[in-house]
Amino acid sequence: MMCIYYSADCNYLPIQPVAMNLFAFMKITLLTAVALLLNFTVLAQGKSQWVYLNSADKLQYKTTERGDRIMDFSYAGYREGGEAIPTVPVKVTVSPISGDNTNAIQQAIDQVSALPLVNGLRGAVLLQPGTYNCEQPITISTSGVVLQGSGSGETGSVINMTGNPHVCITIKGNSTTKATNTKTTIADPYVPSGAVSFQLRNTKGFAAGDIIRISRPVTEAWVQLMGMDKLVRDGKKQTWVTGEITTERVIKKIERNTVTVNFPLTDSYDEQYLGKDGVTVTTITTSGAINETGIENLRIVAPVQSVTINEGLYRALNMSGVTDGWMRKVEILNTTNSISITANRVTVDHVNILHEVPTKGAAKPADLNGSGAQLLFNQCTITGDNLFYFATGAKVSGPIVLLNCTFKGKGWIQPHQRWATGLLVDNCQVPDGGIDFMNRGAMGSGHGWAIGWAVAWNCTAQSYLNQLPPGSANWVIGCKGEPQKKAIPFDAEPVLPEGIYDAHNTPVDPSSLYLAQLAERLGKTAVQHTGY
Repeated sequence: MMCIYYSADCNYLPIQPVAMNLFAFMKITLLTAVALLLNFTVLAQGKSQWVYLNSADKLQYKTTERGDRIMDFSYAGYREGGEAIPTVPVKVTVSPISGDNTNAIQQAIDQVSALPLVNGLRGAVLLQPGTYNCEQPITISTSGVVLQGSGSGETGSVINMTGNPHVCITIKGNSTTKATNTKTTIADPYVPSGAVSFQLRNTKGFAAGDIIRISRPVTEAWVQLMGMDKLVRDGKKQTWVTGEITTERVIKKIERNTVTVNFPLTDSYDEQYLGKDGVTVTTITTSGAINETGIENLRIVAPVQSVTINEGLYRALNMSGVTDGWMRKVEILNTTNSISITANRVTVDHVNILHEVPTKGAAKPADLNGSGAQLLFNQCTITGDNLFYFATGAKVSGPIVLLNCTFKGKGWIQPHQRWATGLLVDNCQVPDGGIDFMNRGAMGSGHGWAIGWAVAWNCTAQSYLNQLPPGSANWVIGCKGEPQKKAIPFDAEPVLPEGIYDAHNTPVDPSSLYLAQLAERLGKTAVQHTGY
């Protein structure tokens, strides 16, 4: 039996397992969508001590002894969350032709790319119903351009990937940043995770509206605190993180030496390990990013392949150098390492991925690579085995939200390597797999502590590996499934300390943390814009 969603009495409503075929995939997708819409409001049985509704129906947060708290994740998504994705007018229409359709689609995109911007948009290329055989990647590299299909079903707009393995669609800006001469350091001995303000050593030259880069050094003291100075694999020392870890914010206001930024920090800053004046703050200028762009309402099909991740792979989408983009209502079959988002303020909505065969080997692909900032993956489904349903890259600063996603098969939600921060897994279902906030140790090439300040909220999984990074926290709250205790990979002992479990096996109120935070910050209309 397989559990899909909460019923009004907080039990699970079962559906019967179905064969791994296209009909089953579409059936499960429809059932899941209906279930999520009908059961958005969970009648919770429990109360979290870390986030809860107080007597005034406002979110109340518990903090650690040093002031760290679960952050406000509602800034994740298109235009910082709560904004409706626009309906973009069609400017060019394409019909399928025999042979390779790549050039026909690319020429239409280039034609729209040459149009002037009107309210931030140039227009959409519409693919008429039919099958478009494509041997090469399709590229969008201009703001305000959208690729639309006429439906994501078999009778809609189908991009059939032919030829050698490649990425189906690339959306790429040429984003660059340049530091100015305005630079200072953080004066606070400790800045807690989740904070929106901090003190600078001086604020001369800084002003509201400035974009700032906050840079924390990777010091020997911090690496030792994290236990990452002892990584060895096959007798060789492994390197976890070097250099610095950066994140960007916009200054909202300055009062004396206190700066308030546009959304919370996903990590803490401790001068005991980073050094006095170790964390620098610099104003920067940015250029080259594209915005108001995406793909929607189409179908991507790759050849059936059972391969290792080191072989040629058919992939669905790479998005980078983008601020404010989207991918919605897309069905994807048989791609590997399917979607990579290294962009900012992006929503991936109602994207469904089916694998008819698993990948081979111990090294697993990641269907959703969330390695940008302010990313929202909403109501996505994946069916497949031997894969990471979601993973992060190195030094990712989030926030990133998985909301009401269902992942079926033997796979994991598992941030992957080298200290990502600020992840919320909210009301997600992994009935036959796991949710892991863990130290990956010497796996890979020294992946080490993969995630800090992560939250699983009202989820269901077969297992959880929730581990506690030194000086940080990870939370599993209101979730159902079996907690695991393990040592660092390749070691038998000691078992690593557990992260925080709160109200385990008992769903808590609010039913969705992200949507409750969004409603409190922007109101019910913002929740409606998100599709609820």
